[in-house]
Amino acid sequence: MLPQGLPSGSSAGIRLRSRDPSRGTSPAWQDSGSDSDPEPVIRPSAAGRGRRQKLAEWVKKRREAIMAHGGPKGPLPHVPKTMEMFRSEEMQLVQLIIPAEAAHETVSYLGDIGLLQFKDLNADKSAFQRTYANQVKRCAEMARKLRFFKDQIQKADLRISTGGTTEKELDLDELEGKLTELETELLEINSNSEKLRRSQSELVELKLVLEKAGSFFTQARDGAAVQQRELEDSVVASESMDSPLLLEQEMQTDPSKVVRLGFVTGLVPKAKSITFERVLFRATRGNMFLRLAPVETPVIDPQTGEKVEKCVFVVFFAGERARTKILKICEAFGANRYPFPEDPAKQRQMMAEVTARLSELETTIEAGDRHRDNVLTSTAYQIETWTALVRRKKAIYHTLNMLSIDVTRKCLVAEGWCPVFAKPKIQDALQRAAVDSSSTVSTIFQPINTHEMPPTFYQTNKFTSCFQEIVEAYGVARYQEANPAPFTVISFPFLFAIMFGDWGHGILMLLASLYLVGNEKKWMGKKLGDIMEMAFGGRYCILLMSIFSIYTGLIYNEFFSVNFPIFSKGAYTCRTPDCSDETTAGLVKTGATYPFGVDPAWHGSRTELPFLNSLKMKMSILLGVTQMFTGIFLSYFNAKYFDLPLNIWFEFIPQVVFLGSLFGYLSLLIIIKWISGSTADLYHVMIYMFLSPGTVEAENQLFWGQAFVQVILLLAAFIAVPMMLLPKPLALRRQHLASLQHGAYGVLGGSDAEEHGHGEDGEHAHGDHDEFDFSEILVHQMIHTIEFVLGAVSNTASYLRLWALSLAHAELSAVFYERVLLFAVGTGNPVAIVIGFIVFMFATLGVLMVMETLSAFLHALRLHWVEFMNKFYMGDGYKFIPFNFSHLEEDE
Repeated sequence: MLPQGLPSGSSAGIRLRSRDPSRGTSPAWQDSGSDSDPEPVIRPSAAGRGRRQKLAEWVKKRREAIMAHGGPKGPLPHVPKTMEMFRSEEMQLVQLIIPAEAAHETVSYLGDIGLLQFKDLNADKSAFQRTYANQVKRCAEMARKLRFFKDQIQKADLRISTGGTTEKELDLDELEGKLTELETELLEINSNSEKLRRSQSELVELKLVLEKAGSFFTQARDGAAVQQRELEDSVVASESMDSPLLLEQEMQTDPSKVVRLGFVTGLVPKAKSITFERVLFRATRGNMFLRLAPVETPVIDPQTGEKVEKCVFVVFFAGERARTKILKICEAFGANRYPFPEDPAKQRQMMAEVTARLSELETTIEAGDRHRDNVLTSTAYQIETWTALVRRKKAIYHTLNMLSIDVTRKCLVAEGWCPVFAKPKIQDALQRAAVDSSSTVSTIFQPINTHEMPPTFYQTNKFTSCFQEIVEAYGVARYQEANPAPFTVISFPFLFAIMFGDWGHGILMLLASLYLVGNEKKWMGKKLGDIMEMAFGGRYCILLMSIFSIYTGLIYNEFFSVNFPIFSKGAYTCRTPDCSDETTAGLVKTGATYPFGVDPAWHGSRTELPFLNSLKMKMSILLGVTQMFTGIFLSYFNAKYFDLPLNIWFEFIPQVVFLGSLFGYLSLLIIIKWISGSTADLYHVMIYMFLSPGTVEAENQLFWGQAFVQVILLLAAFIAVPMMLLPKPLALRRQHLASLQHGAYGVLGGSDAEEHGHGEDGEHAHGDHDEFDFSEILVHQMIHTIEFVLGAVSNTASYLRLWALSLAHAELSAVFYERVLLFAVGTGNPVAIVIGFIVFMFATLGVLMVMETLSAFLHALRLHWVEFMNKFYMGDGYKFIPFNFSHLEEDE
């Protein structure tokens, strides 16, 4: 039904959608107009003025009714205020009823602010069936012409101006006509220029043929004249019986019976000249004579327009049959044939004519190039402005195609998502669009209640954007679930630095990151290479990685694998003055404890590797358990935020108990051992905690009552497993049966319902809910429980990669330093020292700074994605992609 008070003369062909949340995402308006209609525009007329006034009055009454009732369908449900990046921005599905005459300006202003993501209300229509398909095609054609102009400008080595402005704002029709004229002119200029250059290339080749072939014939005539004179002289001088009889017969031969040889001249590519000669010889069975003369400089081929090294050839033959074969062979080898007169006078005349024509062609081509450059220069000054205008118009019409339109009512309906904080900005843009388009009817802006999951939107800056992208590479966060990015800002570079700890390598990485940050304004928005663009996008992440690497390198006391007593001398000394037993008996502590990091005395001692292995292994377990507990506590905040008490009582608490009883207890033992200096074997303690509960050997006793505490923890861990498995499915089944008894079959009531799109099965809630299946929920909970129990062990072991990668990095660095640099220095040969230093430098940069950096980065990525985020992060949302003109260039 139409709303009460709607003018009947304006109601044809439109149907308002019900805003019942259970309806899902059906189109808000149904279009009854033709799909091929042109862009609808209201033109003021006496006949339509009364109807528009009635429509304006109805819109005003409708807005007053909406505001009087606190918005559509009552007030919006309360959603807690978000915490900056910790949770995504609160989103709202809104509906816009836009007058057709203001549609273009409205979409344009919304694209300027970039805070509204339009929904496609015409998803059932193809691109060619939409109302503004012709306008989109026109814009696409203009974009093609602009790309053609850019290619021509680049070929001409002209600079595209970025500050071009037009005297007046061109509309789409004027710009289309101007681009068509320019394209026609440029195509004609290019066609004429191509013909002229082809003629020039042919004349250049003809000139070469006249020069080279002319020298052939001149040398032949001179040689023949010399031989003739020598023959005559020899005949006159010797009139004896010794003179050859055949020679006399040859001199008396009838000139009419002499066979005249034909010839073909031209140019053949130098690379094919040998094959060309061989094929000619075989085709004529040796009945030909070929002369080749290479051209000193490459010439432009008239057919391809490319520079090619060629040879001038002259082929002499006898007979028409041989001539036919030679012509076919020339055509097959791409040889260009040119006429050549035998008469020397005609040769000189043709050479003069060719030279004159070449001079005229050069003058004509230069004039054409100047005209072409003038056209391209004027185009280059405006092309950026035109490109931006066309790109903007195309985006507007593409967005208008997503709107539902009714030709009779002359209005368009749009739906989309926007952040709640952006509503005033959007309403202001709608008001300005109505004023600038001289529309008598303002756009109606109203929220819509829905069960559809909203998109996820975080407001990031240039510092936090790279860390948010690291998280979203795994999956976009579900709407308003806890965001791992704020924790990743610190934890990701720190875990990387634990594996990459060397303050010498950290300084090199810091210099590289400072270089990227320093060129931020210069490179921002420019197209870089794939690798360089990725590094530039993560410049602040690299900066933090380098700072943390310097910090952990100072803790490890490693500078390119060399230790430095930076803060004070080591606390340990040799037992004897000559340190003869340093690597056998070890060192003794004689001074105060080293104030920061590892004592330099450990370096090179026999216990260095066991000590560092023990230190880094235990540190890895502590960091891993801490990060896993952080993920579990974030799951508590998710459950608390979405009011899911079952998740708190039967997932969060059992998970904390299970992980704390086993690996939390292990972490506590590590800290106690470090504090007390005990020599207890923690491996033995943890193994016999399961094999022999209630008994602890004396040498492994770390505190009083340890055996009793271990029994309690073991029982708590065993009890936590069925607590994760059974109570939650049973509670859900009980709630379902209770809802059936009250006649409210559907979504489970209470706090554990999927009101916010956070169902237990991890699927989106779109308003249509599946039938309750207890077996499916039980199996899902069983999989979740098994995954957590096994994952608690495997994930803790996975954090040992921090120790393994740190050890590998240190050992590789030591090998390059000792086996390359020190070995070269030990030879005392200056050449060997220089070579050794170069090899050490390239090994450090190539292996340690590139390969090891990539390895540590990937392992830190895995620890966040698998070990940390799987404790709480669903990652099945979709990103908020607003209609924004600033993103158009990036999309293209």
